[in-house]
Amino acid sequence: MELNSEFLNKYNVSGPRYTSYPPANFFHANINSDNYIEELQASNTQKPENISLYIHIPFCPLRCHFCGCNTTSGQNRSVVRRYIDAVKKEIKIVANNLDLNRRVTQIHWGGGTPNSIAMSFIEEIMNLIKETFVIAKNAEIAIECSPAYLDFSHIDELAGMGFNRVSLGIQDFREDILEVVNRQAPKHPVKDIVEYFRQKGFSGINLDFIYGLPMQTTESFRETLNKAIEIKPDRIVTFSYAHVPWVKEAQKKLEEIGLPQAKDKIAMLINSIKQLQDAGYISIGIDHFAKPEDDLAQAYLNKKLHRNFQGYCTLETTGQVYGFGASSISQLWGAYIQNRKGIFEYMDSVEKTGFAVERGYILNKNEQLARSVINSIMCNGILIFDEIASQFQISVDEVKNIIAFDKSRFLDFENDGLIQINNNSITVSDKGRMIARNIAMALDPALKQGEAIYSKTV
Repeated sequence: MELNSEFLNKYNVSGPRYTSYPPANFFHANINSDNYIEELQASNTQKPENISLYIHIPFCPLRCHFCGCNTTSGQNRSVVRRYIDAVKKEIKIVANNLDLNRRVTQIHWGGGTPNSIAMSFIEEIMNLIKETFVIAKNAEIAIECSPAYLDFSHIDELAGMGFNRVSLGIQDFREDILEVVNRQAPKHPVKDIVEYFRQKGFSGINLDFIYGLPMQTTESFRETLNKAIEIKPDRIVTFSYAHVPWVKEAQKKLEEIGLPQAKDKIAMLINSIKQLQDAGYISIGIDHFAKPEDDLAQAYLNKKLHRNFQGYCTLETTGQVYGFGASSISQLWGAYIQNRKGIFEYMDSVEKTGFAVERGYILNKNEQLARSVINSIMCNGILIFDEIASQFQISVDEVKNIIAFDKSRFLDFENDGLIQINNNSITVSDKGRMIARNIAMALDPALKQGEAIYSKTV
């Protein structure tokens, strides 16, 4: 597979990331806790049957200038204590509306920086989850960690709580780059941290990086990835820095420092894909890379991949997502429900009512179908109209009408060898997978072309 800047420039347009469908900008405030309870109860008889739990920890000792997450810095222990109590209360209230015979197959802690709070707080919530839910034997129990605040004793404690996956937010190995983006360097050598996680039985270790930051060059990012390859993590993720200062004002500071030009960013992308594939990693989408034996790579090869707000996962372990904490999003079959973003507003609301619903979206059947169509393309690079028609018990013609299918939208993709299309299917080539978001956009009946509210697709 050959990539070049001309090809990527052609398809580098604004577009949704499709971590949900409809995207989060469709969420609205005409959703309340009564709607949430109704959707929680309905989810018990909807698919997927499994339960995924997401815990959001919105605390960071230091806020990175590039950060697009919901987080806050400088909170004292009493605030964290109150927040943990609120999360525990929310878990109990939500659990009262769920069929607790359903299995939990995923638990994911994100942030913020989950490992910046005391391990005892994490253990409290994990103990509550174990007491309340049925945890599957093969459950993925993952946590995002900053190596700046990670000691080996913390790894011991995480292993003791049952965690088996970790994502380490490295971003870049050059300390001068970390300094200008206001991020602390790892406390211990990353290689030693990874080796210790392995010794403690962790079956999945991710190293996460960002390209497109100030002072990064094609060569410097190549050197960073060479160091990552030497460490041999199970997965390497190379996120494209999403510059959205109209959403996250702090990102304007990076403009003052100076961001790489678009051509340089595209060169970083092209080189990183080749570099990681040459090192034996399988490319999953445009930014995830996994060792061939990793379950994510196997799911990709067997067309059994899924995607949610936490990233790629397998169809075997995915579940409807129930989110807890400030700004967390529950991704149910019939709805998306998002909590209040401000930590104090979140805590006040949960303490008073048990819920903290701020906004959301209830999907109709046509939107549920469009979501399945887009997920097929985004995750597995293939859309078989017969399968979608069978899933929703309608005809292929009805499927095409619902998504406003227009073959003329795919002419460029066909001419560039990115897809094969016939009456019953669309198959995306390896090269086409690099611009899966663009192909999905052509299948999105609600997308208004030219909207500038999204980040660039490359």
